[in-house]
Amino acid sequence: MVCTLAFATYFLQEDPSAAPPVAANSSALVEMIHNSGPVAFAVLIILLLASILSWTIMFSKWSSFSRAHTQSQRFLRAFRKSTRLSEIAAVADQFKPSPLVAVFTEIHDEYQRQNGGRGLPRNPVALERAAQTASSEALTSMESRMTWLATIAAIAPFIGLFGTVMGIIDAFHGLGTAGAATLRAVAPGISEALITTAAGLVVAIPAVVGYNQLTARLREFAARMDDFGRELLNAIENAAMVSPPSPSQQQQQPEEVRRRTF
Repeated sequence: MVCTLAFATYFLQEDPSAAPPVAANSSALVEMIHNSGPVAFAVLIILLLASILSWTIMFSKWSSFSRAHTQSQRFLRAFRKSTRLSEIAAVADQFKPSPLVAVFTEIHDEYQRQNGGRGLPRNPVALERAAQTASSEALTSMESRMTWLATIAAIAPFIGLFGTVMGIIDAFHGLGTAGAATLRAVAPGISEALITTAAGLVVAIPAVVGYNQLTARLREFAARMDDFGRELLNAIENAAMVSPPSPSQQQQQPEEVRRRTF
């Protein structure tokens, strides 16, 4: 990296005329955008709004997913250190951004409805369905506004292409009206029209990357919720099969058995 910067600095010092082309290209781009027709300008405005919306969704989702990941790790540590379900239920709201809390709450409520939270559950299938329902609802909530990101990623290039096609039509229409069939006459109009295609790609590419990354995170959350649901059901069944021992016997039991006595 240092060598690259030094190399670039050397050429900039040796050739002072190296900087102006960048400024010239920038000014030419601004001039082409300024000279765009009403259709191309409207397309650029639409793409700008779509870009702002897509980046807002991506930043919002990354922030919420990061909080959910952090709280999920904390909730799992608290759950695995706990001795009773009631202890976790009392502090579950502290880990609310985590989708695991929804799974735990749904299973715990169903377990309480069946037999008051003691003994083997009368209907284990109902507990599994409760876990699946909670996972589905949590994922649906986390997927909110993701369809907008996918839509922007899919249609932004076509919106830009529409502006390009209309610009080329205007350029050739002006060429036919002027009657001057030269490259100098048609090149400015075509170059201005192609800006919308480039803008569409600039909007679509980050949206595609962001959508794919966020979708991968959602699949990870779904897998973690399924694993946690099975872990919680196993813990309930294992604890229910162990009869509550006397205090003296409880001290002699292994730590894992004492810990899972709910």
